Amino acid sequence: MTRRFAVVGNPVGHSLSPRIHRMFGLQTGRDLQYEALLAPLDGFVRTLHSFFAAGGGGVNVTLPFKEAAFDWVTSCDEYAGSAGAVNTIVASGGEYRGYNTDGIGLVRDLTTNLGCDLKGKRVLILGAGGAVRGIIGPLLGASPNCVIVANRTSAKAQLLVDRFEDPRLSTANPDSLDHAFDIVINGTSAGLVGSLPKVAARAIETALVYDMVYGENAVPFCAWAREHGAAQAVDGLGMLVEQAAEAFALFHGVRPDSGAILNELRNS
Repeated sequence: MTRRFAVVGNPVGHSLSPRIHRMFGLQTGRDLQYEALLAPLDGFVRTLHSFFAAGGGGVNVTLPFKEAAFDWVTSCDEYAGSAGAVNTIVASGGEYRGYNTDGIGLVRDLTTNLGCDLKGKRVLILGAGGAVRGIIGPLLGASPNCVIVANRTSAKAQLLVDRFEDPRLSTANPDSLDHAFDIVINGTSAGLVGSLPKVAARAIETALVYDMVYGENAVPFCAWAREHGAAQAVDGLGMLVEQAAEAFALFHGVRPDSGAILNELRNS
């Protein structure tokens, strides 16, 4: 029997998730249907109820509903709990379990696909929104030396840091960064509106620079980083594939070969 899954968001038509999950299904021999569901901004919960009432097995959640998903699920994993955001919901026996696979996907892309050992590294994160909340826990779990959150609004960055209560986690003003980091992660939405995040060029010199968005939206920041001495600048396609692989494993009980799918997507 074909199992139904979906990604829910607004907008959602641009999402690569249906393509990725179908590729995973073909690779692993799973019979599945995976669609993109556009939920009204005031109708996310109604959309979930309708989907699961019709026999849906699970959903992935994208902007702007990850916090609403956290409020809706009946239980959640550690990363979703610390982030206050859910990007994967699995239905089982009338219960709805929430997970956040974003940070796991990011760390796996950095460590496995890009060969970057995070242990002892100095990490700078630009931005303090919902996207960043989801990556902090797994990043700290990879044993960096420190993780600095730099945001235009310092109070928002401090609220984020206070959620985790980890001595390795602190805030900084983007204008006051006077030294280079090992890894710089852009978690702002600047690329989505064709602009660059605010950060001093000296912070990215010799760093691995990572933009959490992918495709054309990541081009300006990655190009700017290379021009200013970054050792490497990559987009977030690998994170997208890896977080999807984690969600697929939660849905189906088997982890796909994410590296093969990532290579196929990059080549296409």
